[in-house]
Amino acid sequence: MFLDTTYSNKKNQELINDLVGKPYSFLKSIKMKGVGSKRMIIDDVSLNFKQHMNSISDPNYANIELRTGGILIYINKGLKNLTWAIPYYQLVIYKVNGASIHANGQFIHFKNNKTFRENKNFFRKMLDEKIKYDSQYDFQHLWI
Repeated sequence: MFLDTTYSNKKNQELINDLVGKPYSFLKSIKMKGVGSKRMIIDDVSLNFKQHMNSISDPNYANIELRTGGILIYINKGLKNLTWAIPYYQLVIYKVNGASIHANGQFIHFKNNKTFRENKNFFRKMLDEKIKYDSQYDFQHLWI
């Protein structure tokens, strides 16, 4: 789900909380050593997102927040803030010359530079959270 979150809106917050869960508490986020990534440069996006990116050569930036049931990708475009909410069951991550996050036929690719490499531990934490989420729904015993 892609939302314009420049201004706070109770309806948008409810949609986000229903889709990816509520934010972690302050104490939980400290125990996890942070739930947000540093700012990363967007290298490429799917066709659906092209209209939301800067049309001139200015770099586009985004950061990621972990939630209990998914992630939020915050994209900054000038003075506008856009949020892409992705539940863990739709999240697919590829590591190809940076990182590429896919969901519902759309993607965002982050440039492989210093800011991306600083987020290596964050991506590891994000994958661990996805694995924990997926392990709740272990259907392995149905196939035996």
